[in-house]
Amino acid sequence: MNRSIQLATRAALLALMIALALSSLAADTAVLRNGFSILHQRRQIIGTITRLYTTADDSSFIDIPTAEIDHFEAAPDNPTPPIEPQLAAPTPTHPFDLNEAVKAASGTYKLDPDLVTSVIRAESGFNVRAVSPKGAQGLMQLMPQTASQLGVRNAFDPQANVEAGTRYLRELLERYDFDLVKALAAYNAGPQRIDQYGGVPPYFETKTYVARIVRDFNRKKLAAGTVTSKTDAKTAAKPPAALPTHSLAKKTSTPTVTKTQAKTTPAPSE
Repeated sequence: MNRSIQLATRAALLALMIALALSSLAADTAVLRNGFSILHQRRQIIGTITRLYTTADDSSFIDIPTAEIDHFEAAPDNPTPPIEPQLAAPTPTHPFDLNEAVKAASGTYKLDPDLVTSVIRAESGFNVRAVSPKGAQGLMQLMPQTASQLGVRNAFDPQANVEAGTRYLRELLERYDFDLVKALAAYNAGPQRIDQYGGVPPYFETKTYVARIVRDFNRKKLAAGTVTSKTDAKTAAKPPAALPTHSLAKKTSTPTVTKTQAKTTPAPSE
């Protein structure tokens, strides 16, 4: 009798271990065309949208246009780079509010919140833990060296990431005399490439990146009634035309910020 109980117990434990092993292998990574990846438990195609469920109970999900997904791959055992204990962000007493973080950073650096939100959408798809294959981290995809230069100790701290990314975008706008297209191209490919080519570099990724952000920004302004027509929105999204400076950033005195290295990864080989 005791032996039967022992066998049954062992069988139950073995089944539990197998179930846990299978569940740990269920996670996949969606690699997007813009370079970043999203870890998810399962996915569902809904029309032209792929819904990525980021939790096992399906309580949280992200909708991504299927056309923007390059491929899927099995998630590694530890997809997130290790963070030293002293660098980990303290547990917030209140849930992180992205809208409030964007509003605060935009107010500090005199930028349109809709522009910052459009950059976040293109960079990480609003995934706080996003990591690109080249090492960019967090909501605004800061490279570790650039994050350090901007005073960010933990790039996965969403508040610090948004503040630093917005500050860096402001720096680029000032550097290129508030030319939105050049500033966005520099955010993606690095200022050295803008200087090298005298404008937007001839990289498909960078051109697509700039167009996506300007198009999304104009869509918001069109919905809000600040863009007079769809034609205006389309024109503003085509390089080298830039949006009116008053709608992006005000040329007023701002906290002094130093020029920093490009936040992005090395540009594609020529």
